[in-house]
Amino acid sequence: MARKKKQNEETEVVYAPIVLQPITETIEKNYMPYTMSVIVSRAIPEIDGFKPAHRKLLYTMYKMGLLTGPRTKSANIVGATMKLNPHGDQSIYETMVRLTKGNETLLHPFIDSKGSFGKQYSSDMKYAASRYTEAKLDTFCNEIFNGIDKDAVDMVDNYDGTMKEPSLLPTSFPNVLIMPNSGIAVGMASDICSFNLAEICDATIAILKKPDISLDKIMDIVKAPDFPGGGQIIYDREQMRQIYDTGDGSFKIRSRYTYDPSDNCIDIIQIPYSTTIEQILNKISVLVKDGKLKEITDFRDEIDLNGFKLTLDLRKGVDPDKLMQKLFRLTPLENSFKCNFNILIESSPRQMGIVEILSEWINFRMSCVRRELMFDLQKKKDKLHLLKALGKILLDIDKAIRIIRKTEKDEDVIPNLEKGFDIDEIQANFIADIKLRNLNREYILDRISEIEGLQKEIENIEAILADELKLKALIISQLNEVKKKYGQPRKSQIIYADNIETYEEEEEVENYPCRLVLSKEGYFKKITFRSLQGNDEQRFKEGDGLRQVFDAENKDEIIFFTDHGQMYRTKVSEFENVKASVMGEFIPVRLGMDPDEKPVFMNIQNEFKENENFVFIFENGKGVRIPQKAYETSSVRKKLKGAFSDASPVAGVFTENEKKPFEIMLISSDNKAVVIKSSLIPKKNTRTSVGVQIMSLKAEQKIVKAYSDFEGTFENAKGYRKLKIPATGVALTDRDVSAEILKSDET
Repeated sequence: MARKKKQNEETEVVYAPIVLQPITETIEKNYMPYTMSVIVSRAIPEIDGFKPAHRKLLYTMYKMGLLTGPRTKSANIVGATMKLNPHGDQSIYETMVRLTKGNETLLHPFIDSKGSFGKQYSSDMKYAASRYTEAKLDTFCNEIFNGIDKDAVDMVDNYDGTMKEPSLLPTSFPNVLIMPNSGIAVGMASDICSFNLAEICDATIAILKKPDISLDKIMDIVKAPDFPGGGQIIYDREQMRQIYDTGDGSFKIRSRYTYDPSDNCIDIIQIPYSTTIEQILNKISVLVKDGKLKEITDFRDEIDLNGFKLTLDLRKGVDPDKLMQKLFRLTPLENSFKCNFNILIESSPRQMGIVEILSEWINFRMSCVRRELMFDLQKKKDKLHLLKALGKILLDIDKAIRIIRKTEKDEDVIPNLEKGFDIDEIQANFIADIKLRNLNREYILDRISEIEGLQKEIENIEAILADELKLKALIISQLNEVKKKYGQPRKSQIIYADNIETYEEEEEVENYPCRLVLSKEGYFKKITFRSLQGNDEQRFKEGDGLRQVFDAENKDEIIFFTDHGQMYRTKVSEFENVKASVMGEFIPVRLGMDPDEKPVFMNIQNEFKENENFVFIFENGKGVRIPQKAYETSSVRKKLKGAFSDASPVAGVFTENEKKPFEIMLISSDNKAVVIKSSLIPKKNTRTSVGVQIMSLKAEQKIVKAYSDFEGTFENAKGYRKLKIPATGVALTDRDVSAEILKSDET
């Protein structure tokens, strides 16, 4: 330390001597105490599943009577907790927020909250200030405080020695694996995922019954972690085995989504526990700006009172499953959870697998239950001791009254009762404190009748304490009770890596409107509208003609039904643009159809919809409606055999919306016609159903044409209408015969 002489004198600086200190001593005296404090008293959870901050907060609320009482302002709770936790009100409130039901961090919240407590899955949804929110302990906390007032755990001094607090909480279930925990200490960290309560209780019971149970059997019981936000866990047994065995490893969890075809949007309803909606939105925004995500037209957060929802609006023709596979690869919609089961056991950090953790918890729980039983045993013995004194005075109540009445000094009452009835000081005090009104035979007999029950209870407790198997059986019954009261189905789904469909990255396909043309012989054309502006006259091979024509988009998918009862599926984009003046591409060759197989029907089919059907009319006069959903397969097939019955050649194929049935005109080879509503044709779920008779035909007669666009072409269309099937045909008028010939040539 430097010092100076007085003013106007020459300044002389004198420095204090430098004391050298070895670095090892500096670390030992200054750094190590800090390190141990962070590890033991802050960041790493103990076998009860709580960090000190959690434990101090919950115990304060318990002592405030909030387990049974009404909610109170969070600010009151924070203030009271500072008597045990001196780290500041904000850190206490943040700890409290995470334990609430409103924040949705835990599968089984410990705090019943009212007000805005933010959400675990959002970094922008902030919690309200503590003066605006209210809280109390959830009834679930009965399972973590049960026995705390019966000496189940050690009570230690708080930081200033003015209060007592529990060193651990006597949890009646393995909370250490139910409550997700994450903490960074000095030189080590802890990351514990949450598991399903019912599964963990079952696994603990299995270990209690058979301590040497194999890890494989535990894995069959505890299938995988379980998160409050759900999601889908990609299950790899070997990967999960490593985590269960060593407490170290990682697994992938991906979002769950639904596709809404009516709005052409994807609704993401669950995301990984380890990410937030803001991280996902930011990443999607970057990908859209960089032009790497052209399939999306808009994306937005639609979180409301119904829960989590992130909506992605898609461009027309985009495959939602393929898009999600891309998003899983490029965004946090699929994320990894790193496991590090580092837990304090008697103030020493240990990384353990699930079986070892549950074994340690069993040892801890057995100690807690044993201490509870010892407490109850002593209380019952003390009560029995007092009741035995009542039994002695029952023999001569008047003597007891006489001893008290004749004793001149108050301090002599207890010694005189001891001598008079041969009892000890505790018993004498008990007798002396009995109210005068209770010194009657009935009262004393009623109290003495409890002796036999007490003795049996004492014997039962002593038997449990003397037999470890009975002690384990008691813990098993408690675990079963917890499972029955609080067990709930898994929220996180398990999907197997082998069952996940993978899609190869495809080149971006340009989308534009076009016209599709199919000829009777099976020639196909894709024509742009710009090309049609110059010449829209279609050219066909000699003897060929138009079968179908409609407008589509380049990204659409199309199907072809053939005369062999098969269905082929392809994409419009796979065909080259041509002019109307060319014959087009021969579909049987392009799609690899069987010899002599030709297409009879073409339709845009981006998806197989509910309440929509294919209507098949056969030459033998039969017909059937098949739901489109019957053609849906687990994987996209280019060829589907048995698409419809081949018992009779097909005369016509149509699509039908059940809400909008249409009329079909059937014309037989003897120039007779019927017009029926499509809804009259029976609906069958089997694709190869032969259908039912809808038009009565004579021998060697058949249906040659089936039209849905006949209005305005046939003058007597109303005269051919029938309300029931099978229907007998009505002869075509001469004019309608000519109209049919003309229409047949056109189509």
